[in-house]
Amino acid sequence: MAGGLIAEAVLVLVVLTNLVLLGSSRLRTCIRTVALQGIVISALPVLFIGPENAVRASLLAVVGLALKGVVFPALLLRILRDTGAKREVEPFVGPTLSLLAGVASLGFSIAVCARLDLPELSEMSSLAAPAGLATLLVGLFVIVSRRKALTQALGYVVLENGIYVFGVAIVGEVPVLVELGVLLDAFVAVFIMSIAAWHISREFNDIDVDRLDRLKG
Repeated sequence: MAGGLIAEAVLVLVVLTNLVLLGSSRLRTCIRTVALQGIVISALPVLFIGPENAVRASLLAVVGLALKGVVFPALLLRILRDTGAKREVEPFVGPTLSLLAGVASLGFSIAVCARLDLPELSEMSSLAAPAGLATLLVGLFVIVSRRKALTQALGYVVLENGIYVFGVAIVGEVPVLVELGVLLDAFVAVFIMSIAAWHISREFNDIDVDRLDRLKG
Protein backbone atom coordinates (compact mmCIF):
# COMPACT_ATOMS: atom_id res chain seq x y z
CA MET A 1 0.00 0.00 0.00
CA ALA A 2 2.77 2.41 0.98
CA GLY A 3 4.69 1.53 -2.18
CA GLY A 4 1.62 2.26 -4.29
CA LEU A 5 1.18 5.68 -2.70
CA ILE A 6 4.84 6.50 -3.26
CA ALA A 7 4.55 5.42 -6.90
CA GLU A 8 1.49 7.62 -7.37
CA ALA A 9 3.32 10.57 -5.80
CA VAL A 10 6.36 10.03 -8.04
CA LEU A 11 4.24 9.95 -11.20
CA VAL A 12 2.26 13.03 -10.15
CA LEU A 13 5.55 14.85 -9.58
CA VAL A 14 6.68 13.80 -13.07
CA VAL A 15 3.55 15.41 -14.54
CA LEU A 16 4.03 18.56 -12.45
CA THR A 17 7.63 18.96 -13.60
CA ASN A 18 6.39 18.75 -17.19
CA LEU A 19 4.07 21.69 -16.55
CA VAL A 20 6.78 23.70 -14.75
CA LEU A 21 9.10 23.17 -17.71
CA LEU A 22 6.47 24.33 -20.18
CA GLY A 23 5.56 27.39 -18.10
CA SER A 24 9.09 28.65 -17.48
CA SER A 25 11.22 30.78 -19.81
CA ARG A 26 14.30 30.82 -17.55
CA LEU A 27 16.85 28.35 -18.89
CA ARG A 28 18.40 27.66 -15.49
CA THR A 29 14.97 26.89 -14.04
CA CYS A 30 14.22 24.58 -16.96
CA ILE A 31 17.48 22.68 -16.46
CA ARG A 32 16.87 22.28 -12.73
CA THR A 33 13.30 21.16 -13.36
CA VAL A 34 14.41 18.46 -15.79
CA ALA A 35 17.13 17.42 -13.32
CA LEU A 36 14.48 17.03 -10.61
CA GLN A 37 12.35 15.00 -12.99
CA GLY A 38 15.33 12.76 -13.72
CA ILE A 39 15.99 12.21 -10.02
CA VAL A 40 12.36 11.34 -9.40
CA ILE A 41 12.15 9.00 -12.39
CA SER A 42 15.29 7.16 -11.29
CA ALA A 43 13.31 5.82 -8.31
CA LEU A 44 10.80 4.01 -10.56
CA PRO A 45 12.81 0.78 -11.01
CA VAL A 46 12.93 0.26 -7.25
CA LEU A 47 9.18 0.89 -6.96
CA PHE A 48 7.97 -1.12 -9.95
CA ILE A 49 10.41 -4.00 -10.39
CA GLY A 50 9.85 -6.85 -7.97
CA PRO A 51 12.28 -7.98 -5.24
CA GLU A 52 13.36 -10.94 -7.38
CA ASN A 53 15.08 -8.41 -9.65
CA ALA A 54 16.48 -6.18 -6.90
CA VAL A 55 19.96 -6.03 -8.41
CA ARG A 56 18.60 -5.00 -11.80
CA ALA A 57 16.36 -2.37 -10.22
CA SER A 58 19.23 -0.94 -8.18
CA LEU A 59 21.48 -0.80 -11.24
CA LEU A 60 18.88 1.05 -13.29
CA ALA A 61 18.17 3.46 -10.44
CA VAL A 62 21.84 4.30 -9.90
CA VAL A 63 22.61 4.76 -13.60
CA GLY A 64 19.43 6.80 -14.13
CA LEU A 65 20.19 9.02 -11.15
CA ALA A 66 23.77 9.59 -12.26
CA LEU A 67 22.87 10.48 -15.86
CA LYS A 68 19.54 12.27 -15.45
CA GLY A 69 20.17 13.95 -12.11
CA VAL A 70 23.87 14.79 -12.36
CA VAL A 71 25.57 14.38 -15.76
CA PHE A 72 22.91 15.87 -18.04
CA PRO A 73 22.25 18.94 -15.86
CA ALA A 74 25.99 19.52 -15.36
CA LEU A 75 26.60 19.48 -19.12
CA LEU A 76 23.74 21.84 -19.85
CA LEU A 77 24.54 24.21 -16.97
CA ARG A 78 28.11 24.45 -18.21
CA ILE A 79 26.92 25.37 -21.70
CA LEU A 80 24.54 27.90 -20.16
CA ARG A 81 27.37 29.42 -18.16
CA ASP A 82 29.75 29.53 -21.14
CA THR A 83 27.19 31.09 -23.50
CA GLY A 84 25.83 33.60 -21.00
CA ALA A 85 22.23 32.94 -22.08
CA LYS A 86 19.72 33.71 -19.33
CA ARG A 87 16.35 32.83 -20.76
CA GLU A 88 14.47 31.51 -23.77
CA VAL A 89 13.69 34.62 -25.81
CA GLU A 90 10.70 34.56 -28.15
CA PRO A 91 10.08 30.81 -28.40
CA PHE A 92 7.85 29.64 -31.22
CA VAL A 93 5.14 28.96 -28.61
CA GLY A 94 4.89 31.08 -25.45
CA PRO A 95 4.58 29.78 -21.85
CA THR A 96 0.79 30.18 -21.63
CA LEU A 97 0.04 28.25 -24.80
CA SER A 98 2.74 25.75 -23.84
CA LEU A 99 0.98 25.09 -20.53
CA LEU A 100 -2.31 24.59 -22.36
CA ALA A 101 -0.55 22.16 -24.70
CA GLY A 102 0.84 20.31 -21.67
CA VAL A 103 -2.60 19.98 -20.09
CA ALA A 104 -4.04 18.86 -23.44
CA SER A 105 -1.30 16.24 -23.83
CA LEU A 106 -2.08 14.88 -20.36
CA GLY A 107 -5.81 14.68 -21.17
CA PHE A 108 -5.04 13.02 -24.50
CA SER A 109 -2.73 10.52 -22.80
CA ILE A 110 -5.32 9.59 -20.19
CA ALA A 111 -7.98 9.11 -22.88
CA VAL A 112 -5.72 7.00 -25.09
CA CYS A 113 -4.34 4.82 -22.29
CA ALA A 114 -7.86 4.16 -21.00
CA ARG A 115 -8.63 2.49 -24.34
CA LEU A 116 -5.46 0.39 -24.44
CA ASP A 117 -5.05 -2.99 -22.79
CA LEU A 118 -1.75 -2.30 -21.05
CA PRO A 119 -0.33 -4.35 -18.19
CA GLU A 120 0.11 -2.48 -14.93
CA LEU A 121 3.27 -3.98 -13.49
CA SER A 122 2.59 -5.13 -9.92
CA GLU A 123 -0.63 -3.10 -10.15
CA MET A 124 1.30 -0.26 -8.52
CA SER A 125 -0.19 2.69 -10.33
CA SER A 126 -2.77 3.43 -12.99
CA LEU A 127 -0.91 6.68 -13.74
CA ALA A 128 2.16 4.98 -15.21
CA ALA A 129 1.01 4.79 -18.83
CA PRO A 130 -0.60 8.28 -19.01
CA ALA A 131 2.36 9.90 -17.24
CA GLY A 132 4.82 8.21 -19.57
CA LEU A 133 2.92 9.12 -22.74
CA ALA A 134 2.31 12.70 -21.57
CA THR A 135 6.00 13.13 -20.76
CA LEU A 136 6.97 11.79 -24.18
CA LEU A 137 4.58 14.24 -25.88
CA VAL A 138 5.86 17.16 -23.79
CA GLY A 139 9.43 16.31 -24.81
CA LEU A 140 8.45 16.34 -28.49
CA PHE A 141 6.60 19.61 -28.02
CA VAL A 142 9.60 21.29 -26.38
CA ILE A 143 11.87 20.15 -29.20
CA VAL A 144 9.69 21.69 -31.92
CA SER A 145 8.45 24.78 -30.07
CA ARG A 146 11.69 26.27 -28.72
CA ARG A 147 14.38 28.24 -30.49
CA LYS A 148 17.36 27.66 -28.20
CA ALA A 149 19.49 24.59 -28.88
CA LEU A 150 19.86 24.21 -25.11
CA THR A 151 16.11 24.00 -24.56
CA GLN A 152 15.77 21.54 -27.41
CA ALA A 153 18.36 19.35 -25.68
CA LEU A 154 16.16 19.48 -22.59
CA GLY A 155 13.24 18.39 -24.74
CA TYR A 156 15.18 15.34 -25.83
CA VAL A 157 15.90 14.44 -22.20
CA VAL A 158 12.19 14.77 -21.32
CA LEU A 159 11.30 12.65 -24.37
CA GLU A 160 13.64 9.94 -23.13
CA ASN A 161 12.17 10.27 -19.64
CA GLY A 162 8.77 9.43 -21.08
CA ILE A 163 10.17 6.35 -22.81
CA TYR A 164 11.89 5.39 -19.56
CA VAL A 165 8.62 5.55 -17.60
CA PHE A 166 7.02 3.18 -20.11
CA GLY A 167 10.01 0.85 -20.13
CA VAL A 168 10.31 0.54 -16.37
CA ALA A 169 6.73 0.92 -15.16
CA ILE A 170 4.80 -0.78 -17.98
CA VAL A 171 7.14 -3.20 -19.75
CA GLY A 172 9.27 -4.34 -16.85
CA GLU A 173 10.42 -7.51 -18.60
CA VAL A 174 12.58 -5.58 -21.10
CA PRO A 175 16.21 -6.73 -20.62
CA VAL A 176 18.36 -4.41 -18.54
CA LEU A 177 20.82 -3.94 -21.42
CA VAL A 178 18.04 -2.49 -23.58
CA GLU A 179 17.09 0.02 -20.90
CA LEU A 180 20.70 0.98 -20.27
CA GLY A 181 21.11 1.33 -24.03
CA VAL A 182 18.31 3.89 -24.13
CA LEU A 183 20.03 5.85 -21.36
CA LEU A 184 23.31 5.71 -23.25
CA ASP A 185 21.62 6.96 -26.43
CA ALA A 186 20.17 9.88 -24.48
CA PHE A 187 23.59 10.66 -23.02
CA VAL A 188 25.23 10.69 -26.44
CA ALA A 189 22.44 12.85 -27.91
CA VAL A 190 22.62 15.43 -25.12
CA PHE A 191 26.41 15.46 -25.30
CA ILE A 192 26.35 16.11 -29.05
CA MET A 193 23.64 18.76 -28.74
CA SER A 194 25.62 20.46 -25.98
CA ILE A 195 28.67 20.63 -28.25
CA ALA A 196 26.48 21.95 -31.08
CA ALA A 197 25.03 24.62 -28.78
CA TRP A 198 28.54 25.71 -27.79
CA HIS A 199 29.64 25.99 -31.42
CA ILE A 200 26.48 27.94 -32.35
CA SER A 201 27.16 30.31 -29.47
CA ARG A 202 30.80 30.79 -30.47
CA GLU A 203 29.86 31.51 -34.08
CA PHE A 204 26.78 33.70 -33.59
CA ASN A 205 27.08 34.87 -29.95
CA ASP A 206 23.73 33.18 -29.32
CA ILE A 207 22.26 29.68 -29.11
CA ASP A 208 19.15 30.39 -31.20
CA VAL A 209 18.95 27.65 -33.84
CA ASP A 210 17.29 30.12 -36.24
CA ARG A 211 20.75 31.60 -36.67
CA LEU A 212 21.71 28.51 -38.62
CA ASP A 213 19.73 29.93 -41.54
CA ARG A 214 22.70 32.19 -42.12
CA LEU A 215 24.70 29.16 -43.22
CA LYS A 216 22.46 28.57 -46.26
CA GLY A 217 24.24 28.90 -49.53
